[in-house]
Amino acid sequence: MKRRVRLPFLSLAAALASAWGADWPQFRGPHGNGASDETGFAWRLDAAENLAWQVALPGRGLSSPIVVGGRVFVTAASGPRQEELRVLCFQTIDGTLRWERRFWATGRTMCHPKTCVAAPTPASDGERVYALFSSCDLICLNFDGQLVWFRGLTHDYPNVSNSLGMSSSLVAADGVVVAQVETDTESYALGLDGLTGVNRWRLDRPRLANWTSPVLLPAEGGPRQVALQSGRGVAGVEVRTGRAVWNYGEGASTIASSAMSGPRLFVPSFGLTALDLDAAGGPPRQAWRAGNLRPATSSPAVLGDRVYVINDAGVLSCGDAANGRRVWQVRLNGPISASPVAAEGHLVAISEKGVVQVVDLSGSEGEVVAERDLQATILGTPALANGALYVRSDGSLWKFAAENARRKTR
Repeated sequence: MKRRVRLPFLSLAAALASAWGADWPQFRGPHGNGASDETGFAWRLDAAENLAWQVALPGRGLSSPIVVGGRVFVTAASGPRQEELRVLCFQTIDGTLRWERRFWATGRTMCHPKTCVAAPTPASDGERVYALFSSCDLICLNFDGQLVWFRGLTHDYPNVSNSLGMSSSLVAADGVVVAQVETDTESYALGLDGLTGVNRWRLDRPRLANWTSPVLLPAEGGPRQVALQSGRGVAGVEVRTGRAVWNYGEGASTIASSAMSGPRLFVPSFGLTALDLDAAGGPPRQAWRAGNLRPATSSPAVLGDRVYVINDAGVLSCGDAANGRRVWQVRLNGPISASPVAAEGHLVAISEKGVVQVVDLSGSEGEVVAERDLQATILGTPALANGALYVRSDGSLWKFAAENARRKTR
């Protein structure tokens, strides 16, 4: 186990990939596992020249930024009770604010002091952006910021809320937006029509407080599925119809979400449990279970043939995705609530105090090779898109990119 901060390299900016492949359209990226397939990131985050721009944000937010089509979307909440809901759109190239839209919360805005109303991460289908807030208000906007539809979900389901706040993020696929809104009083999952916001399906879910997010599964020639996780386990559901296809009923975390890679789903259950999904729709098969790969608040990341988890002591563990064997551990500057993200043989983890840490994954042990203290409380997961790293706090949104990127602070 090594810990040595150094400044050995600066990757040149990769040519911008075609929009969708290089975008980050939802919580934990295009694959829902914290990984990007891109190369060409600038990992020297402690070098001044790698801060492309920094812009101010108008309110609290734990949601991740998402990046689609040259735009970065962020949600925030402001006001004495965080009753003013905000969706902001910035240009990725220079941080210019393209538009901001504000709405009044129609549901409850009570939250634990550590979290906030703008905790769920928005999602995009490449044409529209969908933003869910802890008040159970769900907003659809087009890329010009025009309102397409608005759903105050507590008008239809008045008992859905909890005193700690809601944080499950959205996914969007096949014309459907999937939302998990689950508490110990009323719980359901919704598949909403992306154009109208009308329910296509509604599933009753276990009455348990739950903060995990749905995970889209790869389409293997059949209908697209989404994995819905709760304290009772994980259910596989068809995105278009809401039909339950399979179930893993041995229990799972209600905080850290599952991660998908290839045909294997990594579930925070009894540590970490790897499930091989059946393309024909049969029940999943347990490939392995590793008690020493237990994630805490942050969700696992999967890059290549390795899976990465961070425990409640701030220790990053690398596991072999094939068999669950722990390969190495390295202690990070914690505590850490944000989920790690990874690309190009590197992993980014951010402490709650705002220390961005880059871990080189290429050697026999993990090695911290760069740090940058943003001097702000950060609980939201960062985004990796188009050769850049995006990080948000309550007060700021940062873009880190190669040294020839245009730099601006506002």
